[in-house]
Amino acid sequence: MSFLDEPFLEDDGEDHAAKGGHERLDLQAKIQQLVEGQSFAVLSTQGHGQPYGSLVAYAMGEDMRFAAFATLRATRKFRLLSECANVALVIDNRPDFPGELMKIEAVTATGKASLIEDDGEFDRWATLLTKRHPYLTHFVRSTSCGLFRVRIVRYLHVCRFQEVRQWIPDEGG
Repeated sequence: MSFLDEPFLEDDGEDHAAKGGHERLDLQAKIQQLVEGQSFAVLSTQGHGQPYGSLVAYAMGEDMRFAAFATLRATRKFRLLSECANVALVIDNRPDFPGELMKIEAVTATGKASLIEDDGEFDRWATLLTKRHPYLTHFVRSTSCGLFRVRIVRYLHVCRFQEVRQWIPDEGG
């Protein structure tokens, strides 16, 4: 079953298979380095025809196919996530390169968010998130908080201001 949200980058006519998996592995490594180097993401949600952006502390699963974040249940963010599962996480390294636009990289991870309700899965993701963000331990474990997992279907990596490449985790490598 495919979880792709929508096709984005079209075939550019190049024979990517001839290049082998090296280019894909290089892109995956660049994305992983960027994701691991930043603690926060902008979560993009939508509701009633309006986009919303929210800053979240996140943790990424080891295979880069899932991410987790927490939010209070009594928020617009929680309501929007409950109404529409389609989300994007935007992660960039702007703080590392103030004033050096050509060195800034960003990645947009698109996917579907779901509230984690299973105790075993909750404990697994809560531990991963609080290991990365220890100051969130009490918050994540509170009954007023919801823990969400995003099933990531695509990464769009941008560097040098306009160079865009795509990595789809389920395609392997």
